[in-house]
Amino acid sequence: MTAKRNRRKQTQSLQERLAAFAQTARERARSLPPGKERDMLLQRAKQNEVTSNLTDWLSEPVYPRRGG
Repeated sequence: MTAKRNRRKQTQSLQERLAAFAQTARERARSLPPGKERDMLLQRAKQNEVTSNLTDWLSEPVYPRRGG
């Protein structure tokens, strides 16, 4: 018997979800004292921003090749 996958229809784009998480993580980090948990939240926020930027870059249209 195979396991059934949990599927959801995403209502926001990947970039929107990554940006929202990064913003939430930064807000939570501001309320925490310096320490490991705060550093981890800031690191995850940065990772999500980089991922969002890479996703934008990869989804840009490719320049057409010159005829040859």
